[in-house]
Amino acid sequence: MSNTISNITVAEFISTSTSVKDHLVVDVRTYAEVDNEYYDGSINLPLQELSIDKLTELIEDSNKHSCDFIYLLCGSGIRAQKAAEQLAGNMGKPLVIIEGGINAMREAGVSLKKGEGKMISLERQVRIAAGTLVLVGAVVGYSFNPGFYALSAFVGAGLVFAGITDTCAMGMALARMPWNRGR
Repeated sequence: MSNTISNITVAEFISTSTSVKDHLVVDVRTYAEVDNEYYDGSINLPLQELSIDKLTELIEDSNKHSCDFIYLLCGSGIRAQKAAEQLAGNMGKPLVIIEGGINAMREAGVSLKKGEGKMISLERQVRIAAGTLVLVGAVVGYSFNPGFYALSAFVGAGLVFAGITDTCAMGMALARMPWNRGR
């Protein structure tokens, strides 16, 4: 089965979603991120849990199998692109990435629902964890044993790798933590 991957701006998506009554939006952010703020009517399936079988099951459960397109949404568009690449050729429907994700929706003034969550975004969790590890490596290396500077160097190398490859092992690990999982 072949299907296409395309992009759509938030303005185009809003125009399309108001004229088409039944549309399917799959939010691939973590449960904690969606619990803070979400697009009403979207289905949440975090990227780290995404599979064709799980998505097919969610589509059936939500009675959205008659939709013509599968719109993919995340924080900025990067995870939606990865989800599209993972699903490409296997869904039987065109995959459409909402450019800029939830951030672009917020900037465009799209009405988003506020959840009950108090969890910070995955991106901020990564910055906090990386910064803490670098600080610990520097302080312990200076105070006790210079070998601990290697911790700071390791985290720095991981950040460079993440920037070059657009994948983040720390982010993937944090996404699997209990506080980032559904209830």
